[in-house]
This record gives sequence, C-alpha cells and structure tokens, in this order.
Amino acid sequence: MPKISVIGAGNVGASLAQRLVEKDFADIVLLDIVEGLPQGKALDILESAPAVGFNANITGTNDYKDTAGSDVVVVTSGIGRKPGMSRDELLDINVKIVSEVTRNIVKHSPDCVIVMVTNPVDTMTYLALKISSFECSRVVGQSGMLDSARFSSFIAAELKVPATEVKSFVMGEHGSHMVVIPRLATVKGKPITELLPGDVIERLVERTINGGAEIVGLLKTGSAFYAPSAATVRMVEAIMLDTREILPCAAYLQGEYGIENIVIGVPVRLGRNGIEEIVEFKLTDAEKAILEESAGAVRKLVSSIESE
Repeated sequence: MPKISVIGAGNVGASLAQRLVEKDFADIVLLDIVEGLPQGKALDILESAPAVGFNANITGTNDYKDTAGSDVVVVTSGIGRKPGMSRDELLDINVKIVSEVTRNIVKHSPDCVIVMVTNPVDTMTYLALKISSFECSRVVGQSGMLDSARFSSFIAAELKVPATEVKSFVMGEHGSHMVVIPRLATVKGKPITELLPGDVIERLVERTINGGAEIVGLLKTGSAFYAPSAATVRMVEAIMLDTREILPCAAYLQGEYGIENIVIGVPVRLGRNGIEEIVEFKLTDAEKAILEESAGAVRKLVSSIESE
C-alpha cells in the first residue's frame, strides 16, 4: 500500500493522520520528537479501525527511518500561534525546525512530494524547496486551500446554502496580505458579486483574512487544526489519487502572474507528481498589483532568513 508520513503529532498532525488513514488509500506514519506522543495517538487512531471501517495501517515513531520511502510527506512540525502572535513571529523558531525536518525527508524519502503546513507557510515552503533541491513541482504549501475553505464557509452561512455549492480561490500570502478576489467566488457557478451587496462581501473578506486569528482568540491556548487538516487532506488526496484537481496552494512561481522566484498561493493542478500545472486566471491590472504586493510581503520574510 502507498505510504504517507506526517511530521509532527500535534493537533494538526494528529487530526490529519486520522483523516488520512480513514480515507483508506495509504498507510500512515506519524512522527514526532516527543517519545510516546506519536505512538500513543497512532495506536488510539488504529483502534478506531473496526468502528470506522478502514484497513490502512497507522504507526507512530520518533525515528525518521520509519518514514523511508514515503510517497508524500506532510510537514506540520513547529510551534503554533498564540493569542496576539502573528504568523511572521513564528519565523525564527520554525525555520530551524523545518530545516532539520526537510533534511531528514530528503535522506529517507528522496522521491516524495512534500506538502508544507507549518507557518508562515509560504516562507516555509520556499525554505523546504531550497534545502531539498527538489523540483519545484514536488514542494507545495497548504495556504489558499485553507483560506478558500474559510471564505466559502462564510459565504455559505451568509447565503444559507450548502457549503458544497460554494467554490472560491484565495490567492497570495497566507496571512494578512492574502488576496481575496470576490468575483472568483461562486455559488453554483454564479459569482457572489451578483448575490451579495458590497458591504457584506467586504465583511466576509475581512473575516477570512482574520480567520486564523479569530480561532486563536477563541481557543486562547491553541490555534486551528480541524479546517487546516481537512484542507491538507484534500491536497494529499489529489496527489495520491492523481485527480489533477485545481486547488489554491502555495507554489514557487517562475514568471506566472508576472512574479518570479517566490512562493505564494495560486491555483494549481495537483496530481501524482505534485504540481502538474500552475493555472493562470485572468486578473485585472488592479488585482495583479495586489498579488504582487502580497508576494512582496513574502519576499521580505524570505530575505530575512536568507540573510541569517
């Protein structure tokens, strides 16, 4: 059976491992540096198999050797946000963690696709790409997938329609500079700009931009993990099952959208080889300018880690 490794057994990693093993298309390895943590969570999830009805195996480990030969490796390692903390403030600590994790991934699974979840995700995806020396198609970040899910859920609640009828594409940086283009959000194919007044759309956009902070503020002692894990599963499923679905993800741009040598969220076609294609939506000049500004915010963070 194919193999997926999840690095980091915190809330995001553990819920991701659970969602993935329940899909029943791959065995799962859950790794963490804390002894007993991944083993205990993996065993607990495994014992749910008869009740849920899956046959895939899940194991917990502290040794990267057990991840060897993975088809996909998802990185959730790092510290999460605390109240009042921005994603950027996570940078120094998570750079060290992601650097070490990436080197171990390359050593044990040199042919895998890396899916980055650790924040600030655009910068961490760039870091993993540079350290791994993988083709840029094989390193992708979970950014717009989560932001789009949040935006779509808010739209569905506002219009009182099923969430499955809403589709949106949030682009740019995963953070305060994300690019939410309302006309790219549709309900049964109809743009929300034709369904909602401008002030309501503006409110939903603002809530989307602050979606992570809203949850951090409510939880007080942690950050979001249910929606992030679900968004990541959608990406991993597209890769493992080669669906070639178009999803908003953090990808390395080489001239697409007029932007070069940086990772930001854009629509990509995901398949067995990772990013099969970067899909270029037709943007207005104003929208392109906002996207470039968003890319600039990521460049600043990348410059800070490259200068260290």
